[in-house]
Parts: sequence; structure tokens; C-alpha cells
Amino acid sequence: MSAEDRRFEVLRAIVADYVATHEPVGSKALVDRHHLRVSPATIRNDMAVLEDEGYIAQPHTSAGRIPTDKGYRLFVDRLSQVKPLSMGERKAIQGFLSAGVDLDDVLRRSVRLLAQLTRQVAVVQYPNLTRSVVRHVEIVALGTNRLLLVVITDTGRVEQRVVEVDQEITDDTVSVLKGLLGGAITGRRFADAADGLRDVVERADPSVKPAATTAVAALLEALVEHPEGRLVLSGTSHATGAWADQPGSLRGVLEALDEQVTLLKLLAVLESPDAMIVSIGQENDDANLSTSALVSAGYGRGDMLMGGLAVVGPTRMDYPGTMAAVRAVARYVGEIVAGR
Repeated sequence: MSAEDRRFEVLRAIVADYVATHEPVGSKALVDRHHLRVSPATIRNDMAVLEDEGYIAQPHTSAGRIPTDKGYRLFVDRLSQVKPLSMGERKAIQGFLSAGVDLDDVLRRSVRLLAQLTRQVAVVQYPNLTRSVVRHVEIVALGTNRLLLVVITDTGRVEQRVVEVDQEITDDTVSVLKGLLGGAITGRRFADAADGLRDVVERADPSVKPAATTAVAALLEALVEHPEGRLVLSGTSHATGAWADQPGSLRGVLEALDEQVTLLKLLAVLESPDAMIVSIGQENDDANLSTSALVSAGYGRGDMLMGGLAVVGPTRMDYPGTMAAVRAVARYVGEIVAGR
């Protein structure tokens, strides 16, 4: 084993102990807990080199060492592979998520499950509408001059609007509008569906033109991506314990989770369903997350990315376990959503 590999083993041991104990790690603890097959003096020398190179730091005089952001980054980058979950764990995840009755239920279940598996804050993004395809358009009369417009996507996402129209609604009006609007956008991607509505009003029979004008305006609004409300969070109660020794950081973390802007930006970086990103400490643009680590993964079908999910925790999180959980849940969410 080279000196570099040996020092990485020392770093790996420090990361493991600090994650487990939340206490700075000394050379004696490494000798007692890990079979590093070198002398205590060699471990002390290796720790000194790791500290000089910025991978570990001494938070207090005469205390042990803790990993730095740079140390965690090296640890994550050197993970040769993420240990997969057991067959039993995978079946439990698949069974729990498969029991979801609709898209909302599946996403709520996925984020709750991820928070439970990692004991951290979990977040999931609704399928991106620009990549969704309109599967069905439904129109329901709610009275003599009110309509409920419902657009259902291939990912199971539902967009609906209630509109008031300047004409009396009859069964014939509903039938004609449904055929007109459904024929214009069914089978189109959300990003392209607006084009299909451009000449609908012009083609509409005069008897339904007032209703068609209002309905088209409402559908055009529904087809525009709305960033707000696209995330579901779970496990925010875990944040209190996770940052218990960093109360100054906790408030900022909660603010970042509440605003969701940073999380959306992180998930927007994902480019494919099998993509995984680990962002550590100062790597996060939001200063409120400078003591946090985020593990995110995309979900979807084939090469098409539908959305993403992530776990937010302190930098001393269990990276191998968290990455395995995020990857597994993302894979099953993609399979279930794509199959609906």
C-alpha cells in the first residue's frame, strides 16, 4: 500500500468515526477501533500530512481531528462504488412506493421513505412539465357558465383550472370543446402544446367561440411551467438533531429549505435519470447551506429525465448509505411514474 493510499485509509477511518460519534477523532481512537496495520506513530504522521493538505482540521487545541469539506470531497470521490441495498430493502422500497394511488401519493411516499432511511431532510421534485406529454384533456360543466378544465400528463401529473365563460354551457358545448381542445394538444409535449392551441379559437364554431376563447387562455396558463410548489419535503424535524451542535447553522438551513431556490437549482443541474450529484459545504452557492451536504439523483425513464430528489444533511452524513438510498428510491420512483 502506498503512502497516499494509507493516508486515505486514515482519512476514511476519521470520517467513519466522526459520522458515528460527532466527536473529533484522535490517533489513539483510530488505533483502538480500526485495523490500519501501521504503528500509532505512522498514523500520527499521516494525520499531520492530512491536516497540512487541508483534508482534516483540529477544531480545538489538544483535540482530535475532524474532516474538512475538502476531506469529505476526497472521501466521496474515492468511493469506488456505492454499496447496493439488500434484496429485502429493495423489495420493501418497491412495495411501499408501488402502493401509491396516484402521482401525489407516490411522491409523498418516496420523500417520506427517503427521510426515514437516511434520518435526514428529503425532497422530491414533481415531474418537469416541459418534458411531460399531454395524455388526456377533460372538461366538466360546473354550472350554467362555469367549466372545470383538467389536463392529465403521461407522468400522472394533473393540472386543472376553473373558468367562467360568457355563454350558457350545455352538454353539446362541453362535447364540442372537449373534442376541439383535446384534439389540439393530446399527444403533444407541454413545451409544444401551446402551439397546438394557436388557431383553436379561429377554428371554433361561433356557438362555442366565447367558451373556447376563455378555455384556451386558461390552458395556455396551465401549460406554462410554475416553479413554485414543485417540491415536496419530509423529515424537516431531523434537521434539529442533525445540526444540534451547530445552532447557528440550523436557522440558515431551515431558511434555505423554506425558500427552496437552492434545491431547485441543484436539481436543475441533473441531466439524466442515472445522474447523481454530491454537493458539500462551501460548494453550495447558498451561504445558508455552507455546513450542509446535498445528495441528489435524477429519476425518469430511459434517457428522459422527469425530475429529481435529494437528501439534505450536515457534512458529516453517512455518504455511502445516503447515496445508496437516494439512488434506489430514485430508480423506483422513475419506474413507477413512467409506468403510470
